[in-house]
Amino acid sequence: MTEVAELSPAQTLVEGLLAGEVAALARALSVLEAGGDDADRLAARLRPHTGKARVVAFTGPPGVGKSSLIGAFIAGMRAQGERVAVLAVDPSSPFTGGALLGDRTRMSAHVSDDGVFIRSIASRGQPGGLSLALPAMLDAVDAAGWPMVILEPVGAGQSETEIAEFADVKVVMAAPGLGDDVQALKAGLLEIADILVVNKSDLPLADRAAQQLKSMLRLRKKECSGVPVISTSVKEETGIDRLDQAIKFCLDRARNEAPEIRVARRLGGLLRRRAEAAFRARLAELPDDALDGLGAEVRTGALSLIEAERRLMELAVG
Repeated sequence: MTEVAELSPAQTLVEGLLAGEVAALARALSVLEAGGDDADRLAARLRPHTGKARVVAFTGPPGVGKSSLIGAFIAGMRAQGERVAVLAVDPSSPFTGGALLGDRTRMSAHVSDDGVFIRSIASRGQPGGLSLALPAMLDAVDAAGWPMVILEPVGAGQSETEIAEFADVKVVMAAPGLGDDVQALKAGLLEIADILVVNKSDLPLADRAAQQLKSMLRLRKKECSGVPVISTSVKEETGIDRLDQAIKFCLDRARNEAPEIRVARRLGGLLRRRAEAAFRARLAELPDDALDGLGAEVRTGALSLIEAERRLMELAVG
């Protein structure tokens, strides 16, 4: 009688994930978020099965109502029979390193829906509003067969331009009455937007915020040609259908991109971010006297800032 080879836990996890088992996906995401050799091996096994999911990112300054608008967008997708996964990056606790908000508190109307998968991810202090583990976690959700993945960064404003490396459609949000948030969009997020949204359009000054964004687009015709400005209100349930149509239009354009090109773009972003994180870690490990010594040489004129910068880089990577 032929003996059947027993699958290793890792093989069982991968096979379950590829079969669409939600429990296997959840365990895989935990492994990937923890990082280390196990995460790298798992990511390598999943990578050949990626590149099919369409990724939509909602970003913008804190307070614009990203989670609420995403919840309304998901409701529309589910009404059309679409399955949707959400990867929401939360600020990390300075004490535990974990996410301050959990997936159970996000978009609560969809938590019990089998056609919606929601996972919160701790940012762990990474810049750009994302988590270093997010690209591999995005690949896992992709490999598990979820056709649409929504990314929600922390909400740090113009620093969140890194989502351009991972998203097929970038929805950049503003809201009236939040001080200089529209001004903040000018310096970074405006240039990566496929769709601009003025959320909470039931509030005063919403029309003014929309006009400001349209004026900015006119000043950047070359970079922002064809970018729509859409006013939405989750409270009054307005503008959601138009946003849905705009996202579908952008996704139709993205369908011409081959899966391997999409994977290559994500990998490029992942490698760059990991190298930057490794360099920051090496800088943090340098003794204070090394920095003090370079600073003293700059103060006395023995070194220029450029020379000191070069020396610092050599110390970090040497």
